Amino acid sequence: MAKKAEEVLKMVKEQDVKFIRLWFTDILGQVKSFTVTDSELEGALKNGMGFDGSSITGYQDIEESDMVAMPDPSTFQIVPWRPQEEKKDARMICDILTPEKEPYEGDPRYVLKRALERMKKMGFDHYYLGPELEYFYFKNDKLPEILDKGSYFDLTTLDVASDLRRDTILCLEAMGISVEYSHHEVGSSQHEIDVRYTDALDMADSVITYRIVVKEIAQKHGVYATFMPKPLFSENGSGMHTHQSLFKGDKNAFFAKDDKYHLSDVGKKFIAGQLRHSREMSAIFAQWVNSYKRLVPGYEAPVYIAWSRRNRSALIRVPGYHPGKEKATRAELRSPDPACNPYLTFAVMLHAGLEGIEKGYELPEPMEKNLYSLSSEERKELEIESLPDSLGEAILITEQSELVRNVLGDHIFTRFIELKKNEWEDYRIQLTKYELDKFLPIL
Repeated sequence: MAKKAEEVLKMVKEQDVKFIRLWFTDILGQVKSFTVTDSELEGALKNGMGFDGSSITGYQDIEESDMVAMPDPSTFQIVPWRPQEEKKDARMICDILTPEKEPYEGDPRYVLKRALERMKKMGFDHYYLGPELEYFYFKNDKLPEILDKGSYFDLTTLDVASDLRRDTILCLEAMGISVEYSHHEVGSSQHEIDVRYTDALDMADSVITYRIVVKEIAQKHGVYATFMPKPLFSENGSGMHTHQSLFKGDKNAFFAKDDKYHLSDVGKKFIAGQLRHSREMSAIFAQWVNSYKRLVPGYEAPVYIAWSRRNRSALIRVPGYHPGKEKATRAELRSPDPACNPYLTFAVMLHAGLEGIEKGYELPEPMEKNLYSLSSEERKELEIESLPDSLGEAILITEQSELVRNVLGDHIFTRFIELKKNEWEDYRIQLTKYELDKFLPIL
């Protein structure tokens, strides 16, 4: 780490970096930032920078508010959307510490680090993730006015956002994030840029960076980008389908050559763990009241708790195996949305899977039928449960979850539940246009 700090100081001098932004997230995943100058950087790398934790959502009470942001030198990147000629900007992502320089239990990044420690104790070296973040471009942040009426994979003049995606990809790659491909998504004005899989902590850092980059480039083009899960009533919502695998060294622990699904016992138990705990995790990977407007049947969003190989109506999909591509064996969890806190979401996903491995959960047979076409009686007969249908229901389930409490720790768990209960109550008492239009004329 000391060597990396020296490299950062050298790069700052050589690249004429004047301002260094220090990033971290609150417990809801919103990026917080403050800036130091190059002259303060050496001290910041050595001792961290103090700040008031009582002003950060979910952090400390005012009488215990002193916190330390410790920059992680490995996350240093020049900020490409700022001036590049002289006096450049850079950013580093921070770990949050107590005044005694101990890891702070309210830091979401620390929650994911703890999950990865459990994984390593169980003999695995990597938890690889490849999320697909969808989002919309609108004319502004006041009304959801679309820019185009394109659809999936359109390559026509309808896709007016090609230049926005191009500039976004260039910025992502400049910040060390590898991009696989980009395209127009199903919804009007909906888009997706897929990043190449990497280790979970790096990927969580990349997700918060991705969201900032998409929004910054949109703003430079005079439009607004949103990761709101369901901004348009009649269109598909935005998901964050997340491909995942465990590795021991360079070997994929999910792959088994002779199994009919090419899934190892480890892979099967991992998936079984996520299926069993999916209702408990729902408030984490779909944490907003709006998230449950996306999680409804008929819009390619997973609602029913089952797994499949080709069927995208299931919660978890295991893409087909191709000879010679053993390392690509993976499980795609389709329920998270791109407005979640990635550190907490990836942590609960990993713990749920590890729980399945540790306790030997049994994986049911795959469900290859279109689950949306089944009646409620047919789903009951097949013992297929559903995700919660509202944030209120999700929070009630999460509040009883020993797994989620253990993952988050008492501090984040208690404050997260409180924040989400307040959000649900505030939403629940609102009077909507729908109610006025439907009921005022007749009641």
